[in-house]
Amino acid sequence: MAHSHRHQGSASSLSGEIDVRSSLRPDDLYDRQRHFAAALLDPDSPVPAGLLGPDREPSEKRFNVYRNNVVVGLVETLRAAYPAVCRLVGDEFFAAMARVYVALEPPRSPIMLDYGETFAAFIDKFEPANSVPYLADVARLERAWVEAYHSAEALPIDPARLATIDSQSLPRVCFALHPSIRVVRSTFPAVRIWQTNVGGGEPVAIDLTSGGEHALVVRPLAEVEVRQIPASAATFILSVAAHAPIADAATLALEEDADFDLTGTLRDLFAVNTIVGWSLREATLFSPTARVA
Repeated sequence: MAHSHRHQGSASSLSGEIDVRSSLRPDDLYDRQRHFAAALLDPDSPVPAGLLGPDREPSEKRFNVYRNNVVVGLVETLRAAYPAVCRLVGDEFFAAMARVYVALEPPRSPIMLDYGETFAAFIDKFEPANSVPYLADVARLERAWVEAYHSAEALPIDPARLATIDSQSLPRVCFALHPSIRVVRSTFPAVRIWQTNVGGGEPVAIDLTSGGEHALVVRPLAEVEVRQIPASAATFILSVAAHAPIADAATLALEEDADFDLTGTLRDLFAVNTIVGWSLREATLFSPTARVA
């Protein structure tokens, strides 16, 4: 009987809450939710109207605890996704930078895997980070790693299948690349900087004037691979990813570097299982401007 009494009391309380919510118009509910979400990420905002504690009174202390937990959780999400960036600037600077980002860029999806995709662009404009000019490129590399790791699966094709294509049709071949493939370009030695600041890497002195580095990031099997590639190979791969036929992609790569090695680049792409299909384009519709994406 005692159990039955408690159950009835709980149901009555729940019914009361439903009555309160049902009295709100949809627009009122939306406004409350919007103000609540905004206040969570703005430490100067007061407790949202209508938010009460167990004593039916507004509780700034309780709300601040909840607000802090939300911000800390988002900062830790960024720290986990950008370990090299964090190591380069230190925990304190990273936390401060991430808090600014969280306030400006709240999550737009309940999937935390997606959070932080604009972090590199934010770092580009974050003035306190100007003294670390390569930081945004390292962040781009780390984001590419995360995206590659969680990308869809695809089976590579056998290079021998290309032997079935007649030589006159080869220039019109369009390759389909593995869904995980990403290319990151940098005017700094970003690949080496990332490699020495992630996992068990040991930081070493790197000459920032030694030239830019470009990375191919791909997860053809279980592990993500990060390979340094020439600038012309990066241009070729980006063009192929934009559905350019081999001939057009090679032309763009040769414009960047007259020594571009088409055969070697294709061999390397097949070796790391990044080509998963191909088709023939009847007419060349690709524009060189497509590489600026």
